[in-house]
Amino acid sequence: MTSFTKKEYEFLKELGIGPQNLGCYVNGTWKATGPVISTVNPANNQIIAEVVEASAQDYEEGMSACAEAAKIWVQVPAPKRGEIVRQIGDALRANLQEFGRLVSLEMGKILPEGIGEVQEVIDMCDFAVGLSRQLNGSVIPSERPNHMMLEMWNPLGIVGVITAFNFPCAVLGWNACIALVCGNCVVWKGAPTTPLVTIAMTKIVASVLEKNNLPGSIFTAFCGGAAVGQAIAMDTRIPLVSFTGSSKVGLAVQQTVSQRFGKCLLELSGNNAIIIMDDADIKLAVRSVLFAAVGTAGQRCTTCRRLLVHESIYEKVLEPLVDVYKQVKIGDPLEKGTLLGPLHTRTSRENFEKGIHNIKSQGGKILTGGSVVESEGNFVHPTIVEISSKAEIVKEELFAPVLYVMKFKTFEEAVEINNSVPQGLSSSIFTRNPDNIFKWIGPQGSDCGIVNVNIPTNGAEIGGAFGGEKGTGGGREAGSDSWKQYMRRSTCTINYGSELPLAQGINFG
Repeated sequence: MTSFTKKEYEFLKELGIGPQNLGCYVNGTWKATGPVISTVNPANNQIIAEVVEASAQDYEEGMSACAEAAKIWVQVPAPKRGEIVRQIGDALRANLQEFGRLVSLEMGKILPEGIGEVQEVIDMCDFAVGLSRQLNGSVIPSERPNHMMLEMWNPLGIVGVITAFNFPCAVLGWNACIALVCGNCVVWKGAPTTPLVTIAMTKIVASVLEKNNLPGSIFTAFCGGAAVGQAIAMDTRIPLVSFTGSSKVGLAVQQTVSQRFGKCLLELSGNNAIIIMDDADIKLAVRSVLFAAVGTAGQRCTTCRRLLVHESIYEKVLEPLVDVYKQVKIGDPLEKGTLLGPLHTRTSRENFEKGIHNIKSQGGKILTGGSVVESEGNFVHPTIVEISSKAEIVKEELFAPVLYVMKFKTFEEAVEINNSVPQGLSSSIFTRNPDNIFKWIGPQGSDCGIVNVNIPTNGAEIGGAFGGEKGTGGGREAGSDSWKQYMRRSTCTINYGSELPLAQGINFG
């Protein structure tokens, strides 16, 4: 029994969502012949709607059509592909409030964050439109007379995108907007627990393709679980697979894709630290830590999980931070003023409880929080834990609003603690000292892909390349020159003379 008739769910109809939904967009049509699943509201664990997932037959039909569509899409000039992405951005703008509300409802993040996530996809569309006229190669001087060398960037063909529940549409935007303007078709498997976001997003893209008389199979989408993800990883028709999720699953995907000599773009676990030096603006730092550690209920890959505070200001930081944690409003993510919504699933809530048990067994001291909120939903109290940087649990990513705090004496010690974990996604330091700032962003500083100063670890802008090192996977998505991963580079040497001089001065015959 669904709650679809509730008045607060009426907006879903505007996004093309009903009480029962087909979860595959294949060959330009909606169909699905796999298992029926229910998607639930994490604020009360009540069913929102039902979705029919993909079967193996649906997958094969979709991929066959997508492979044919790739032959058409590759011939469309890049600026014309950019125009299609521009129209997708405009369609999202027209549905921004409703779509943001759906993200909040199904994922559990607060409404301003849900709307912000959809805005991020719109921003990616804008970025990709400009990029469609700047997929530039290099002209390289040749050592041979009457020869020219140049680089050509050509589409890969099909890009597979496997996304996670915590950003059910933004990560698709990072990948698909760029992949499409680069001339690739996209095959998307959304998270199995956010199928309505997958369907709503795909309906918007499909409407733009249809309006422009383009094959719908340029963008193919599947709702489903691990079997669909495994099929994408094994499929030789997909040269590049972008995967967002845990380091454990990401490693398995990478191994599967590598066995067929495909390419992987991995966005995996983070274990991000904020360092507060003795000269930091404490008010600014405390506000930043609150957003970094509590935002999205601690379920961002860039969530701050470790807080390193200089011993001389430790109490000055901890006292206001604990106070502000106690004032955080927990509740329905769709209600105005809520700062902390639910964890995404009951399993997430159980993992939080197990994590707290392990923290205590490893000598952790709970300063605030440390318990679940008794309710129908998956709510927990935001938690601050005093613990040693050497505790084993500190090296793991507990996907919940749990912040580990620890003291340090010197800048060098803080950097060492920052770099001591297997993950390497995001990091930030709060200081006004130029020496520390430039050491921090340099070769002897943070080993992360995102290295910030005086801002939180999360909330990255789309203009920069997003991604991390070590156990985070090494992938880069969104801005800067991330587009190069979605294309193949050819070095071309052209002889426009009548002689055949060889490189390195070789004389052959």
